[in-house]
Amino acid sequence: MSATLLTMAFLPAEYPRVWTLTAPAPFADETSCQCQAPHEKLTIAQARLGTPVDRPVRVYADGIFDLFHSGHARALMQAKTLFPNSYLLVGVCSDDLTHKFKGFTVMNEAERYEALRHCRYVDEVIRDAPWTLTPEFLEKHKIDFVAHDDIPYSSAGSDDVYKHIKEAGMFVPTQRTEGISTSDIITRIVRDYDVYARRNLQRGYTAKELNVSFINEKKYRFQNQVDKMKEKVKNVEEKSKEFVNRVEEKSHDLIQKWEEKSREFIGNFLELFGPDGAWKQMFQERSSRMLQALSPKQSPVSSPTRSRSPSRSPSPTFPWLPNKSSPPSSPKAASASISSMSEGDEDEK
Repeated sequence: MSATLLTMAFLPAEYPRVWTLTAPAPFADETSCQCQAPHEKLTIAQARLGTPVDRPVRVYADGIFDLFHSGHARALMQAKTLFPNSYLLVGVCSDDLTHKFKGFTVMNEAERYEALRHCRYVDEVIRDAPWTLTPEFLEKHKIDFVAHDDIPYSSAGSDDVYKHIKEAGMFVPTQRTEGISTSDIITRIVRDYDVYARRNLQRGYTAKELNVSFINEKKYRFQNQVDKMKEKVKNVEEKSKEFVNRVEEKSHDLIQKWEEKSREFIGNFLELFGPDGAWKQMFQERSSRMLQALSPKQSPVSSPTRSRSPSRSPSPTFPWLPNKSSPPSSPKAASASISSMSEGDEDEK
């Protein structure tokens, strides 16, 4: 036994055991260290107080432990925590003994031994444990108490194989975990046999390994092909839905962007060509420039005349005289001009 396990086995009760398991629990027949402490008979009351102080209380739990599950682990946890300072030994029955008294197992004995060794509550594993506990076995392993559920276990021609342990005051009951057991797990496998057989055929197991007939093998393989086709159709449908969703999202985004761009375009158009737009102002400015270019303003009357040479005096102008360069075109026009001149004279008088 390693130094860590020795410390675990013989640590006084007043010191709490705090450690981390870093190796599997040892087998009882492979360890060179046996419990050398005086093995005095204890009562349950004494054990619950944490006595004796020189060694832990040695608790024994046995079973088949086929298809090791949480129900097994919880039972061992209860056995481990029955007393403040305890050392849990677990006995596992061999295949020959189990097949003789109980029936065929799913896991062989080597697999069941290894499953127990890697349970955190187990301190030591006893291989090929007896079906019925004898005084010699209890003395050999210095067992103080036996932990098991309190339901009478009838086997090997006895109504309760733990009856003599109970009468000796060495029995400590544990509680079963409802809803989980080896029989329940086997029942699930049998109930869903076709599903597991098809799955294992698909994974590469042969029909001979699965003990499946030729007809059932073909049926299972056909069903596997049908399932594959269903899965492909399902994948295509999912991908199609994803594609449609993406198209809808993109079309929605496109429409939204188009609406934003159209609003921006309309706003820019109105800003440019609206009633108060820049185009109208620019058009008015250009129109006014063109009008100014086509019809320039007349020079003012009071504007100074151009300077002339002093040798030539300007000729006087007489507005009432007719323009020589433009004679009247008709007698009527001439008479009209004369009458207007006479009226002007009268006004001046």
